Amino acid sequence: DARVIRSSSGTIRIPELGVDIEPGHASESYVSNIEGVLERIESIVSFATRSAREAGSEESTQKGEAILENIAMARCGKFEFTVILEDPLGNSAIVSDKAQRSVLSCEEIASLQTGMLILDV
Repeated sequence: DARVIRSSSGTIRIPELGVDIEPGHASESYVSNIEGVLERIESIVSFATRSAREAGSEESTQKGEAILENIAMARCGKFEFTVILEDPLGNSAIVSDKAQRSVLSCEEIASLQTGMLILDV
C-alpha cells in the first residue's frame, strides 16, 4: 500500500479524474493511503455535485457524477489512475515501491501554489 504524505504546500493531481487539489491559506498536512485520498476527493466532489444539482447546473452535475462513478470503479480496481504529488518545498512524498520521483523545473515550481503568503520584495 502506498502512503501519501502531503504537506501544507503539496499539490495532488489525478489527471484521469480531472482533479487538482492545490493548497490554500488554511491547508493542512496529512498522511494517508491512496484510499484516503480518494475519500477526501469523493467528499468534496459529492458536495460540489449536490450544490450544482441544487443550482440547476446540469453540466456540472453530470461532470461530478462521472468523477464519482470513476472513484467507485477505482476502489474496485476497475479504473486505473495516476496520483501526482508536487511540492515546491519538497516536503511531500508518495512512499511506494511503484512511485517514480522527478525533480521539478524552476518553471514548474513557480507555477505551484504553496498555501502560504509569500512576499517577493
